[in-house]
Amino acid sequence: MYNRVILVGNLTRDVEVRYATSGSAIGKCGIATNRRFKSAAGEQREEVMFIDLTFFGRTAEIAHQYLRRGSKVLVEGRLVLEQWTAADGSKRSKHSVTVENMQMLDSRGSQGAMDGGSEAYGAPARSTGGSYGSAPAENYGTPRQSPPSSETPQQSVPEINIEEDEIPF
Repeated sequence: MYNRVILVGNLTRDVEVRYATSGSAIGKCGIATNRRFKSAAGEQREEVMFIDLTFFGRTAEIAHQYLRRGSKVLVEGRLVLEQWTAADGSKRSKHSVTVENMQMLDSRGSQGAMDGGSEAYGAPARSTGGSYGSAPAENYGTPRQSPPSSETPQQSVPEINIEEDEIPF
């Protein structure tokens, strides 16, 4: 059996984070995805789906810190059936996605966090951004320098001593 869901869409609300008694973070939010198609009559139609997402651990904390309502995100995870008993005693259920990997698709500058590129979390490192999760971080602490120019003298960049666990991405 195979249970894998990949969704691209915009968040419908900010990520709400709570902490379990064990101390691990649990984040919840929703995502809206759409599909455009032609109907049998030949007219363009659009179908919108709203799906609840659940993040765990460091991914939940990162999503809470960097994602806002309207943020474009790609999530990969598994489909889960949640069941509970409502206050009136009726049995209720819904499907949601438990996120295992997340990739932010908005540029950092449009999120107000930083400028340039996209950011990947739980996915292999890409040349356009850093990574969190399974891929090792190779260039943390290495400042970017522009190539030397004959018009301007080379400036020295001060070295900053930052531990890897202090970096949020």
